[in-house]
Amino acid sequence: LTSPPMQRTRPPLQSWDIFCRVIDNYGDAGVCWRLARQLVRVHGKSVRLWIDQPATLRALCPTLVTDAARQQQEGITVCHWPAQFPATTAADVVIEAFACDLPPPYLQAMAARSTPPCWLNLEYLSAEPWIADCHGLASPHPSLPLTKYFFFPGFTASSGGLLRENTAAATATAANSTGQPPSLNLFCYANAPVAALLNALGNTSWRINVSPGQPRQALGSHFGGDGPWQHGHHHINALPFLAPDAYDALLRQGTVNIVRGEDSFVRAQLAGRPFLWHIYPQADNAHLDKLTAFLDLYTADLAAELAHIVRAIFLAWNTPVTAAHLAACWHDFHAALPALAAHARCWQAHCQQLPELSAALVDFCQRLPSGHPGLTA
Repeated sequence: LTSPPMQRTRPPLQSWDIFCRVIDNYGDAGVCWRLARQLVRVHGKSVRLWIDQPATLRALCPTLVTDAARQQQEGITVCHWPAQFPATTAADVVIEAFACDLPPPYLQAMAARSTPPCWLNLEYLSAEPWIADCHGLASPHPSLPLTKYFFFPGFTASSGGLLRENTAAATATAANSTGQPPSLNLFCYANAPVAALLNALGNTSWRINVSPGQPRQALGSHFGGDGPWQHGHHHINALPFLAPDAYDALLRQGTVNIVRGEDSFVRAQLAGRPFLWHIYPQADNAHLDKLTAFLDLYTADLAAELAHIVRAIFLAWNTPVTAAHLAACWHDFHAALPALAAHARCWQAHCQQLPELSAALVDFCQRLPSGHPGLTA
């Protein structure tokens, strides 16, 4: 791996292909869909989104036809990525989302171009310090005249930044309606200690909005039926699946947002509200290193006691603990919500100052040398 030579020699790169394999339920598709929309709406690019499970994308784009090989949605050409990949011309920029591995016929089409495309592996978001040294590094293909560059989203100026919409609505923080009980938006994986959390909420009345899929299944298994449910003082509402813009608006209204994966994790931070992150579990607890790295950044400006409270509830939500321990952590977290709400707004402002991911991608590609990447000085 080497750092690329950077100079403004390329003509505008208009055509973009994004390849997405669905691994993490809606997370991978959500990131790719938001990125495609930004490239079209903000940067005026021509974008094809190749996705192996179009049915997953339909939850994010309700007008999508799941059995169509190719279709237009919101200015994006959505293509089914089949096992037998069709002959096609490679785009000016090729984004391999989350190391999904491009189909061999498409690699050959890339190599056949007179000017090789900009080829990037868009990595998973991470707060780990090592990404600063790997962001933008080049990896030449072993046999083809192609070079892939690694692009890391992140929480520092030395990363690729965060994917965000540049609208007033996206940066606004909404307060709960006067006189209404606090609201908790719940989006988690199947292993979340949902029952223990409900019991930990105590006598405060909460409006709990439960996302479909695994969160709602967990509630259905606990209470029976499809909701809504009543649990003590708490009213639990079973949400329909919300399109990205509607989900973002829901998070901006939440007193506390519990989110999972990557896409909703970023949206919760941009909402400027206190939140808990249910990180995707990995073998050997590798996900806990990523969680700790994020907490190191997120709590860096907090007083020691508040930082301890935040770390305790995040870890209790993501590791096997007793119901009593989770309840104690929630009690401290709940008592600290006014201070943590102020901190969430400060962190939101920090996120808004970071590079915007789609703009950073466009700029990175334009600054790569023309010709064969890695061979041009």
